[in-house]
Amino acid sequence: MNSAIGGYFELEFPKAKPFLYPAAYEFQSARAAFLALLRTGKPSRVYMPHYICDSMVAPLEKAGVECLFYSIDGEFNIIGDVELDEADWLFYVNYFGVCEKNIDGLFHRYNPRQLILDHSQAFYSPPRDCLATIYSARKFFGVPDGGLLVTGLPIAEPQESDQESLSRAISGLTRLAKTPEAGYADYQKAEHSLEQCEPLKMSQLTRRILHGIDFEAAKIRRNENFDFLHRHLGSLNQIELDLQNMDGPLCYPFLVDSVELRSHLIRERVFVATYWPETIARVSNNSHESKFVKSLLPLPCDQRYGVDAMLRVAEICLDFLSRKKLL
Repeated sequence: MNSAIGGYFELEFPKAKPFLYPAAYEFQSARAAFLALLRTGKPSRVYMPHYICDSMVAPLEKAGVECLFYSIDGEFNIIGDVELDEADWLFYVNYFGVCEKNIDGLFHRYNPRQLILDHSQAFYSPPRDCLATIYSARKFFGVPDGGLLVTGLPIAEPQESDQESLSRAISGLTRLAKTPEAGYADYQKAEHSLEQCEPLKMSQLTRRILHGIDFEAAKIRRNENFDFLHRHLGSLNQIELDLQNMDGPLCYPFLVDSVELRSHLIRERVFVATYWPETIARVSNNSHESKFVKSLLPLPCDQRYGVDAMLRVAEICLDFLSRKKLL
């Protein structure tokens, strides 16, 4: 079909730039990328962390692969003896983009050809020389879909593209034109539509948006905001963060002994997610994972914000903790 010339204008984006991961397979979501990997590699078993969303467990069920769970400690390191047979894989999450040192340890402990790194929360962490690295563009940028897979395995790319990008884009457009609250219901619908993990190609809309993003500028802003929050809140944070090996993190993971601070932040319109409530069903009440679900606050520090916003976040936290005598 000939390219169209003339007529009404499409939405305009900045001039296309080189993509950060040009060798990656492109899918509609990280979970779809994982399913494609499973179907190609055909492992016998995959060891997964308890502390993970059900959406990344679902591909294992769909592929008919046995899932075994492991626990993590307060610094996101694997607890216990996880021994891999020859046909097993280990799936490790680079939580919040701050676990590079932990990953270094995994390479000394396991065969890299059996190691999958989930960088859904670590978009700027480059792929390692291992079985596979998975990324989620949606967690870092305003795109309606987008999962990436970097692997040496010969993945069968899907023939069909994701066709739901326009409907999923409504929440982002609504937030841009109105408020986050106005678009939240549409955002939830968009998230629900991605629960289907049958692999599809990344949409053309998402691909075009991604190729217009200044990735370097976004990374620098994330680092600056993270550093700002750490200077103000780091002495209270129960997570020991490795600042030397962190670049472009998802958020500032702030762990304190308060289950009420989250709701207070939301009342102040600082929206913080809960990662991941479904974990509770897999762990004991006194586990690290249970504490993360209840008390870990992923404070926003992304490229949309500057010093004024970060100061507001820090002051809300400090004021609340002071009033609760938790400083």
